[in-house]
Amino acid sequence: MVPCDGAGKEVVPEAVKVLRAAGADFEFEELDINADAYLRDGVPIPADAWKKLAAADAILFGAVGDPRVPDPNYLAGVLLRLRFELDLYVNLRPAKLYDDRLSPLRREERRHIDLMVVRENTEGAYVGMGGRFKKGTADEVAIQEDVNTHLGVMRIIEHAFQIAKNEVVMVDKSNAMTFAGGLWQERWKDVARAHPAIKTRHLFVDAAAMQLVKDPSQFDVIVTSNLFGDVLSDLTAELVGGMGIAPSANINPKTGRGLFEPVHGTAPDIAGKGLVNPIGAILSAGMMVQHLGHHEMASAIEGAVESAIRAGECTRDVGGNLSTSQAGDAVVKRLRD
Repeated sequence: MVPCDGAGKEVVPEAVKVLRAAGADFEFEELDINADAYLRDGVPIPADAWKKLAAADAILFGAVGDPRVPDPNYLAGVLLRLRFELDLYVNLRPAKLYDDRLSPLRREERRHIDLMVVRENTEGAYVGMGGRFKKGTADEVAIQEDVNTHLGVMRIIEHAFQIAKNEVVMVDKSNAMTFAGGLWQERWKDVARAHPAIKTRHLFVDAAAMQLVKDPSQFDVIVTSNLFGDVLSDLTAELVGGMGIAPSANINPKTGRGLFEPVHGTAPDIAGKGLVNPIGAILSAGMMVQHLGHHEMASAIEGAVESAIRAGECTRDVGGNLSTSQAGDAVVKRLRD
């Protein structure tokens, strides 16, 4: 467990509380990785903590970031290091509508929404390659590299087909980004040919965003790059109720390693006030137990969450009036009934 900073310190305990109520017989160990430790020691992840993270069956993560630490090396040294060095190349961002009232879409567009954004997680624009020349002058040049490899593109598209039920939609911007797009297009066609039973479709990222707002129920699995996946998955989260209930999984299907986290961030404006929604963390814990092979437990956790949301026993961002801890208790109660 790495609650880390801000809202993470509130929601990870709620997720663990739910896991215990669901019957999870796990060994939990909380690691002291956070902004306080970084300000004290100057190290994002100490060496002994890294050994434990690298050996863990799974990592339940909160959120990283603190207004006292503007240094981008802190974020990169925690979350990006975990993703890159553990090679957690699959980022899964499900978006499921548990109650019609949660969606900002008009009633006719609210139909059944249950989709998955499969985001490449270790390449693209987030690898940190590039630089700034003549920094701070009127002649400054800034370059940010977008890195795409045959292996990276091939394996993320392949995973999308592995989890799809009906259709895989590949999203890129190959009409403008012709080099990276060309690689994605070639690998996409190769993998699609090997899965003839799954329908396929290609959309440019702007068209994909438009179609998601127009009718998100048309999508099953979307596979895309790191940057586009980041943007589109935040959009899909908002379509089903907001970032407070959005879970995620960062996994390596080959090694079995996985990091599971809500995507709402540290929320410094409301952290520590009992206002943070724990559902994103609870659903992330559900994805974790699913990944670890406890399928019935995962279904029970999701069912308890849906029941609590439909009953309005939730935090104010999704229509309730409960505190963070009370919202966790509402899910626990349904698991124990």
